[in-house]
Amino acid sequence: MPPYVVAALYHFAAVPDFADLREPLHEVCARAGVRGSLLLASEGINGTIAGTREGIDTVLAHLRADARFAALEHKESRSAELPFGKLKIKLKNEIVTMGVPGIDPARIVGTYVEPRQWNALLADPEVLVIDTRNDYEVKVGSFENAVSPQTQSFREFPAYVERELRGQEQRPIAMFCTGGIRCEKATAYLREQGFERVYHLRGGILKYLEQVPEAESRWNGECYVFDERVAVGHGLKQGRTRRCEACGDPLSIEEQASADFVPGVHCPHCVGELTPERRAMLEMRRAQREAG
Repeated sequence: MPPYVVAALYHFAAVPDFADLREPLHEVCARAGVRGSLLLASEGINGTIAGTREGIDTVLAHLRADARFAALEHKESRSAELPFGKLKIKLKNEIVTMGVPGIDPARIVGTYVEPRQWNALLADPEVLVIDTRNDYEVKVGSFENAVSPQTQSFREFPAYVERELRGQEQRPIAMFCTGGIRCEKATAYLREQGFERVYHLRGGILKYLEQVPEAESRWNGECYVFDERVAVGHGLKQGRTRRCEACGDPLSIEEQASADFVPGVHCPHCVGELTPERRAMLEMRRAQREAG
């Protein structure tokens, strides 16, 4: 088994003193050898961290010792190497940014659907299934028949609701995202807007890929993740998607085979945007790395 544990976590709770939590949490993570990225806000905590089994357990125990995070859930996968270069703990206005004041998943939210019951919703033609992630994530993989809002940022989701969903308040709507946080906030927003039959996948895609056997899965492709693994597949095994070092876009196997993909320099998405000066700089940097 790969030696490092990757823990994706979030929890909505009222944390008015969130800024005071940063330094003690940073100290615990650093002492435990845990790296990754965590966001703290008055509405809770969100992020992904990685480390040894002991290190991750230490950080989770520290968080859950705070009564406000006692019910915090997390999703785990494994990695052969630490998928983060450093530890970052940031203070934010929101732990997932929608930009709409007053949306509180701790107060009102959609109906949770367990991963093993999710396929029934996918098979129901009356249910509108929405992928609440951004376009570049959806490109890597998604559920059969799911609709993409084609957003570049979660801030665009309310506009999508007004443009595409208004008038369908009685229709059953099921939403999903990577780990559950975006669709949890999205369902809270829909409930606030008068939508009544709103569902979301508990634990997100990660929990689905962990619990549902591949033979029964309705998932196509891989799941984009926000660390150096880039994507995971069924059983949460590291996928074959790569990230372009020049522009950051995820690349499929087919795109990696393209003549327009030169690692560290350009890919099919950004090759046409490079100036001669930037291309020369990236090629020189690549040559320096290869030289050791």
